Amino acid sequence: MEYGYARVSTKEQHEERQLIALAAFGIAANAIFVDKQSGKDFERMQYRRLMRKLKDGDTLVVKSIDRLGRNYEEILEQWRVITKEKRAAIVVLDMPLLDTRQNRDLAGTLIADIVLQLLSYVAQTEREFIRQRQAEGIAAAKARGVQFGRRPSPKPAEFPEWKERWSRGEVSACQAAKALKITHRTFLRWARDNADTKVQFVNQR
Repeated sequence: MEYGYARVSTKEQHEERQLIALAAFGIAANAIFVDKQSGKDFERMQYRRLMRKLKDGDTLVVKSIDRLGRNYEEILEQWRVITKEKRAAIVVLDMPLLDTRQNRDLAGTLIADIVLQLLSYVAQTEREFIRQRQAEGIAAAKARGVQFGRRPSPKPAEFPEWKERWSRGEVSACQAAKALKITHRTFLRWARDNADTKVQFVNQR
């Protein structure tokens, strides 16, 4: 049985190119497993499902080695599990040398191992560079005064009145929040943000 595996790092990214390549190879649509998750490790739902199905004589096809993962050591370990323990073959479409269906002699295996280690190293290094560039970009943006995260919601004009009623024990936090059309947690957070507010825990219900 031939299986395909495709992966993109986020739900916003698209896997069409990988699916087209796998279909062109001859993989049936119902035999392709797709994860929309980072390649930092192999704890991915569809990949784990694929591994449970993979058995002796099967073939796993991926478009490129970085679609399998981006962690150098774990790629090598998964390659060993698939080819040695499960005795399945692996085909990397973008790198014909990484086709364990062929060249099973000593020289072919050696070449494949060298290429695999090199590409796995490159995949992990690229991931580390991406993280470094992201961190540098965020640091530079913060230095320019860019604010990250969701912008705080403006307090309704009636908030001070309901906060005062709550602090006097006239209404509960839930009643005040409902009147202001905000959540109970948001009301309490806003109330506590005011330094002059004396929070009475008996009212936090």
